[in-house]
Amino acid sequence: MSSQDRDQNRNQGQGSGDLLAAIGGIGPLARQLNQVHARLWYEQVHQNLTGPQFTVLSLLHARGAMDQGMLGALANLDKSTVAPLLDRLRRRGLVDITKDDSDRRRKLVSVTESGQELATSLAPAVVAVGDQMLAHFSPQERDQFLALLRRAVQGPQR
Repeated sequence: MSSQDRDQNRNQGQGSGDLLAAIGGIGPLARQLNQVHARLWYEQVHQNLTGPQFTVLSLLHARGAMDQGMLGALANLDKSTVAPLLDRLRRRGLVDITKDDSDRRRKLVSVTESGQELATSLAPAVVAVGDQMLAHFSPQERDQFLALLRRAVQGPQR
């Protein structure tokens, strides 16, 4: 084996450590976690209501009507996601969207009775999916895991 071949093998060995760390890191794990959650949601919660849609309905039910910007911020949705999500919910009769009388550019969003009933009826299944995903953890580990996830998502971008 030539010295060039040995150097190439050594460099590949160093690179493979980074590759293995990358594919076992936060990105692939977050994707897998999301896939498990999405599958359980579809099977056990609702096939035609997404997690973000449930969050929006629940926030409106719990906090009352609010403007679209505040709702997006509380639901941790970016601006490009909020309008189409709300439009889908409006077409299904789950939210009402009106213009603010004092500022016609501002849209106020409220949950309809149907939206309230749907969110309330689905809440136990949503909790059950979370419990199922964390079933292998002790109560203390669940609390710690959720606290660490909250810290991770509040990371460098904010």
